[in-house]
Amino acid sequence: MTNAAPSGSDAHLAPGAGDFAARAQQVAKRYGRGDAEVVALDGVTVGIPRGRFTAVMGPSGSGKSTLMHCMAGLDSIDSGQVFIGDTQVTGLKDKQLTRLRRDKIGFIFQAFNLVPTLTALENITLPMDIAGRRPDREWLDQVIDTVGLRPRLKHRPSELSGGQQQRVACARALASRPEIIFADEPTGNLDSRSGAEVLGFLADSVARMGQTIVMVTHDPTAAAYADQVLFLTDGQIVDTMAGPTAERVLERMKGFELPGVAAR
Repeated sequence: MTNAAPSGSDAHLAPGAGDFAARAQQVAKRYGRGDAEVVALDGVTVGIPRGRFTAVMGPSGSGKSTLMHCMAGLDSIDSGQVFIGDTQVTGLKDKQLTRLRRDKIGFIFQAFNLVPTLTALENITLPMDIAGRRPDREWLDQVIDTVGLRPRLKHRPSELSGGQQQRVACARALASRPEIIFADEPTGNLDSRSGAEVLGFLADSVARMGQTIVMVTHDPTAAAYADQVLFLTDGQIVDTMAGPTAERVLERMKGFELPGVAAR
């Protein structure tokens, strides 16, 4: 485990911007005003390396989901800069932002968000169908085989288990070959076995297909599937961990929960 420098520094960013699928520079985000003001992000600077699986963890209210939403262009920021690849997200107009999210970003949420009247295959290709783009058949076949859904492609969501539905959602995120995938508690609605299947698939898509994934999670077991873990507390990145295990992540998280223990 490596100790992180304060998030206002560039300690989390390697020299070349080309090494990162997404970057945040001195990003601040606040909600409310006056006595009700909440500082969600406090000058966060971080780079998400390409072709890696990054987990983001922290206690409730630490800013981990806010960071993901801001980096994915789902929420605005008060100051700083956000980049997806070489594209600066901050300042984009609505149409440009919609196009960026459609073409370069994949999303996986706790809710499966599948269309109940469509088959698994139709749900997987839906974003490309809406955009009027034909899928790359070779890539789509690789995605389908990686998630193990080929025998279920003609089934509708009601005919699939929760784990299978989430794998459809994962395949949908991958199908357009995005620059980066943001996953927000993707196993939150799954039992442990189904969750392990989904996490195994996500890790496999990084290892075998070169995908870049950022996953927000509260589960140390889920975080252990990642290549690295970023720890947030009070709106700042306070630590990073390479090669995480569930035990090491749990031990580190305990430090955030003890009264009077400052994160280091």
